[in-house]
Amino acid sequence: MQYRHHPVASQTGPDFAASLPTNGYAWWYVDALSDCGRHGLTMIAMLGCVFSPWYAWARAGGRRQINPLEHSALNLALYGAAGHRWALTERGAADLVRSNGQLTIGRSSLHWDGTALHAEINEITSPWPTRLQGRLRLIPEALIGIDHVIDRDGAHRWYPIAPQARIEVEFSRPRLQWQGHAYFDANQGARPLEDDFHSWNWSRAALDDHARVYYDTAWRGGGGKSLALRFDGRGVHHCDPPPLQTLPCTPWGIERTTRCDAGAQASIYKTLENGPFYARSLVDTTVDGQPMRAFHESVSLDRFASRWVQTLLPVRLPRRPLQRGA
Repeated sequence: MQYRHHPVASQTGPDFAASLPTNGYAWWYVDALSDCGRHGLTMIAMLGCVFSPWYAWARAGGRRQINPLEHSALNLALYGAAGHRWALTERGAADLVRSNGQLTIGRSSLHWDGTALHAEINEITSPWPTRLQGRLRLIPEALIGIDHVIDRDGAHRWYPIAPQARIEVEFSRPRLQWQGHAYFDANQGARPLEDDFHSWNWSRAALDDHARVYYDTAWRGGGGKSLALRFDGRGVHHCDPPPLQTLPCTPWGIERTTRCDAGAQASIYKTLENGPFYARSLVDTTVDGQPMRAFHESVSLDRFASRWVQTLLPVRLPRRPLQRGA
């Protein structure tokens, strides 16, 4: 049967029941920083976990047509005053329940009520197992219904659902409570990322009256695509991207670039995640003469596809069935 594209988000919000092709994926991503500057988080709900060694091994093991729902996970990372906490446990389709406005993966769930995204988090951290338990409420300032093709032939799409949003965070384990600014998007694809991309760099920044997003993809076989977007109360605006500027490589040797005004200097404020193929950072940069602090990620799909990297990944990404207390 030929796959018919079913978008995972629209102007009415996310659709967690969107159909996915074999070997495909969808994810919904949230990041946030507290108003006080002492806390941060990222949350990613993944169907067809794109960075899963288990999913990659299944595709390479002679069973090329794999159901992405058999490789689902909820990733939650906390940063700042409460310490660094990380949870990412892969589960099968039996631990998954979804409808248009509801997604349950294991013991965690997301719910879209038409005006806000609610998340109930109940996970075990890795590599050192502790309980991670709490809730989030994300309130968009506006919903964006436009998707963007980020590859050569339209197999991969990015949906900036709510680039400007507020968030309320309350956790019992660890104990913390804060409010701040947030960002909400989604990605969807019909093929593994490593089939079509060499790497990418992405960043988003929240300013007083708008949000900026820069997305630079490098395609396998040459070429790439760059998006420079401004989101404000009047909608979405394409901008002339500032020049690319090289940032220091990570300790794993992952190259990082960002967008910054000519004559200004971008810098790494803090590296939040440092892995063999992926880095998440807070970056200080300047655009149109305005200083900004941005969430930033760099991904090397060449590294991810290497055997030695995939052998390391189960330490941070265990796979287990849902069990009582797990």
